[in-house]
Amino acid sequence: MQQLKLGIIKEGKVPIDKRVPITPDQCKTILSEFTGVEIYCQRSNIRCFHDDEYQQAGANMVDSVADCDVIIGVKEVPNSMLVDGKTHFFFSHTTKKQEYNRGLLQTILKKNVKLIDWEGLTNEAGQRLIAFGRYAGIVGAYNGILTYGRRYNLFHLRPAHECFDMADMQLEYAKVKLPAIKIVLTGGGRVSKGAMEVLTGMKIRKVSPIEFLNEYFAEPVYTQLNTRDYNKHIAGGGFSRDEFYRNPTNYKSNFMQYARKADVLIAGAFWDPKAPVLFTKEEANESDFNIRIIADITCDIEGSIPSTKRPSTIDDPVYDYNSSDDKIEAAFTDESNITVMAVDNLPCELPRNASEDFGKEFIKYILPNLLTGDKDNIIKRATITENGHLTERYSYLQDYVDGN
Repeated sequence: MQQLKLGIIKEGKVPIDKRVPITPDQCKTILSEFTGVEIYCQRSNIRCFHDDEYQQAGANMVDSVADCDVIIGVKEVPNSMLVDGKTHFFFSHTTKKQEYNRGLLQTILKKNVKLIDWEGLTNEAGQRLIAFGRYAGIVGAYNGILTYGRRYNLFHLRPAHECFDMADMQLEYAKVKLPAIKIVLTGGGRVSKGAMEVLTGMKIRKVSPIEFLNEYFAEPVYTQLNTRDYNKHIAGGGFSRDEFYRNPTNYKSNFMQYARKADVLIAGAFWDPKAPVLFTKEEANESDFNIRIIADITCDIEGSIPSTKRPSTIDDPVYDYNSSDDKIEAAFTDESNITVMAVDNLPCELPRNASEDFGKEFIKYILPNLLTGDKDNIIKRATITENGHLTERYSYLQDYVDGN
């Protein structure tokens, strides 16, 4: 097992992010269970855990982590904080050719940084090994119900970011008094499972998609939809999941049957730009489009949900979508509007819990591969740049880097 100087960088992105890749208690675990590892923690006044907690756990507190072998953080590292020639782990948000991070990837290449993106750390089946998705789902669903209560002046929940942790947030569930509304949740992964934790915790009954469409309920209910539930083949016939993910252009959306019945949409499904949109702006303007609250956890701007025209923020989490004019308006300004919650950094609202789960996965899946040669190619699959070049797996980003 090799020696490793592991550095925890101070988060530099604005707006600030209080999350950490590993907690103080997890530092203590690493130092006791993995020989040859030293942890260096860059001093920070913004983390959800304090510097003295890391120091007491055995981390070396430093002003710079430039001497470390591997530097780990959460959000994109500002250009000025990237350390030449070093290995950095963070969410780069470059693999979909996001325009706003082109300069970041260009600088990473110029500085010969080995970039390993948390999002690319998968097993051989392509399943993510480390993510904040569960907490995106938890906070997204909570915000959706909070928004419903605010819009109709039924109850007022404390925002998640004003709660100390998830246990404190769960105390708010008792305030939720919903009429017999119908909620539709899309997705089957970590995000939707996190959302279901909240809906179940609020004692909202889960029903099947068929029941949701055809039955009357005297209580609030929700249904969970997978891709087969709201996409159909353009030529007719059955749904094939393999074909859908291989050739999504062969399918069209069948979501409107749910939009006519639902009051609230919680969107937690991954969306491929080649796939059908969930609904169109024209459909949102139809008289029988019933949804009035959308909690868009995916937050793909003008993607599968046309009302998501911009991200919102933790401090200002909702806006209204005027479907008749296809424009954004101030929240709660007109009963005919759709109120949209599209915060794009939801796990930041519960930074302590989100960090604890993330760190557990780092220790279980990632750190052993760092120390034993990456025999399962987990780290190789997530390596975007090395020695000043894009790796073969990410060579498709070259035109993006070149500005084309």
